[in-house]
Amino acid sequence: MAQLFTPAATTLFRVAIVLTGLGVVGAGVTAYLWARADSTWNVGKPAPQPVPFRHDLHSGQLGIDCRYCHSTVERAADAGMPSAQTCMSCHSQVWVGASVLEPIRSSLALGQPIQWTSVHRLPDYAYFHHAAHVTKGVACETCHGRVDQMPKTVKTQTLSMGWCLDCHRDPVPNLRPRGAVFAMGYEPHGDELPEDIREFYREASRRLTSCNTCHR
Repeated sequence: MAQLFTPAATTLFRVAIVLTGLGVVGAGVTAYLWARADSTWNVGKPAPQPVPFRHDLHSGQLGIDCRYCHSTVERAADAGMPSAQTCMSCHSQVWVGASVLEPIRSSLALGQPIQWTSVHRLPDYAYFHHAAHVTKGVACETCHGRVDQMPKTVKTQTLSMGWCLDCHRDPVPNLRPRGAVFAMGYEPHGDELPEDIREFYREASRRLTSCNTCHR
């Protein structure tokens, strides 16, 4: 029987098979790295805002408590965003007439909410409750980073499912006394948490990692 393929064609076919395999592996590695890259999750990227609000000034230099602007963080799923009334409680006396604050004045005059852009918005299929975390000792800084040092608010964590699960499997290292939840730059608590609380969270890890805890 005559030979169907020349030796060169056979070699070329083998090379093609090897390159295809390497391409598949390379694509898989690229997808894996891309899915875990900070840039994919917009870490470090500020979002455009109607007003250039500076956390480093308000929270850092002036020491304004997080709850003054995010007033529902201790009792609701959503932390809440500052209303025009909240902003004008200070800016009716400070920086009066500044052009940069015109969107706030317009919002107040028209009775329309300020259209803030969420930096840490989760997908609709992921359920998150701020109060459930804050009241159990999870600090703002744990998820949002040192906002008191940010001229523009950016994400410091991916907030991916893997990142959340790492904490849910062992939340104890991220827990603080209630009085330190809103403190920035808090030093690790070490052994401040009673052992019974530590044991409670170890036992609760199965429930915290159940799918329906976050996907309802």
